Amino acid sequence: MKWQGRRQSRNVVDRRGRGGAAMRVGGAGGLGLVAIVVIGLFLGVDLTPLLGGGGLGGGGGTYTTQTGPRELSDADEQAGEFVAVTLADTEEVWARIFRSELGEAYDPATLVLFSGATNSACGGASAMTGPFYCPSDEQVYLDTDFFITLDRQLGASGDFAAAYVIAHEVAHHVQDELGILTEANALRARVSEADANAISVRIELQADCYSGIWARAAESQLGTLEPGDIAEAMNAAAQIGDDTLQRGAGGRVRPESFTHGTSEQRQRWFETGYQTGDLVACDTFGTDTL
Repeated sequence: MKWQGRRQSRNVVDRRGRGGAAMRVGGAGGLGLVAIVVIGLFLGVDLTPLLGGGGLGGGGGTYTTQTGPRELSDADEQAGEFVAVTLADTEEVWARIFRSELGEAYDPATLVLFSGATNSACGGASAMTGPFYCPSDEQVYLDTDFFITLDRQLGASGDFAAAYVIAHEVAHHVQDELGILTEANALRARVSEADANAISVRIELQADCYSGIWARAAESQLGTLEPGDIAEAMNAAAQIGDDTLQRGAGGRVRPESFTHGTSEQRQRWFETGYQTGDLVACDTFGTDTL
C-alpha cells in the first residue's frame, strides 16, 4: 500500500502520549487473564469488568492503577501517520460515493488513537476491546498496538491488513450515517441473545463488504494499492472469523455465539464489495444466504 508522504486526515485525535487508566486489577473468577484478553481483543468486547468481578455492562468498577504520560517512539509516530493517511482515503472514497450515489454529504468519523486505556461515550476502551466504533460519539477507537497483535498473534501481516481493519471500523460509521446501525441495534435490543448475535453478524459482514467497496475505489480511483494488498486483506478477514478465533482459543466452534461471521463469510463479503463496488450488493439484511 502506497501511504508514505500522502495526505493525512485532520479527524484524528491522538491520546497516546497522555496518561491513562491502566488495566483493571482484581480477581477474574473462572476466567484467566489471558483468556479474557483473547476473548475481548478478538471478539471486540470489553471484558475488563470481569477482572474486577463485575458483569459485562459498560462502565462500572474502578481502574486501580494509572499510567503516566509517555513519549511516542518512531514506530508510534509512523503508525499514527499510517492511520491518518488511511482514514483520509476512506473519507475521500465515501464522500464521492455519498455525493454521486446518494446525493448527500458524507460526515466523516473522528478516529481516536490511544494506548492501554481511554474513555469513550460507549464506556471504557482498553487494549482488550480491540478496534471499535462508538455510535454514541461517532468515533472510532484504536490502540495502534493492535497492529502488532494482528501480525504476530493472528497471522495477518501487511499494511493493507491493518488498513482493512481501519476501513471496517469506518464502515460501521457509514452504516450509522445511513441509519442502518440505529435500526439494527434497536432490533437487537428487542430479541433473544441468539437472534441479537445473528443480527450482529449481518452488521459485521456488511461492514466487510463496505470495506471491499473502499478497497476497490482505493485501487481504481486513488491508485494506492500494490500487488498483494488484496490478498493481505483477505487473509486478515480469514484470521478474524469467529470460527477461526474460537478454534484458536482452544474451544469448540459454537455458531450460535458468532457475532462477526465465519472466516469464509468475511472473505466472501469483502470480495463482494471489492468486485462490485455496489452498496446494494452489500445488503446483508436482504438475503437468506450469508
